[in-house]
Amino acid sequence: MNQPTQPDAEAPQPQDPNAINIELSEDIAEGEYANLAMIAHSSSEFVIDFIRLMPGLPKAKVKSRIILTPEHAKRLVAALTENIERYEQANGTIKQQPDSPMYPMGFGGKIGEA
Repeated sequence: MNQPTQPDAEAPQPQDPNAINIELSEDIAEGEYANLAMIAHSSSEFVIDFIRLMPGLPKAKVKSRIILTPEHAKRLVAALTENIERYEQANGTIKQQPDSPMYPMGFGGKIGEA
């Protein structure tokens, strides 16, 4: 009886010479929630601070800082634009509040009462 042959698990798989091997540690894979980003730039770099702003708290905390070259910042904008378009094609238009402030709605205002 003929049995289908299984590829040898130990055999090296052909690799794309342009492929990048990326390692993702467990700590980084968990991610950080951020609901505000502040961006600064100089002639040689863009600095993006991802911040978690919580309602009723006077102090927000930078959760991550990413420093990019201007070229990579522009590539990031293009990648985000492309991914937002794909998301909206699959899930519908992302709704934004008209005339929304530059910080999340309801943050920094009155504290809710229970």
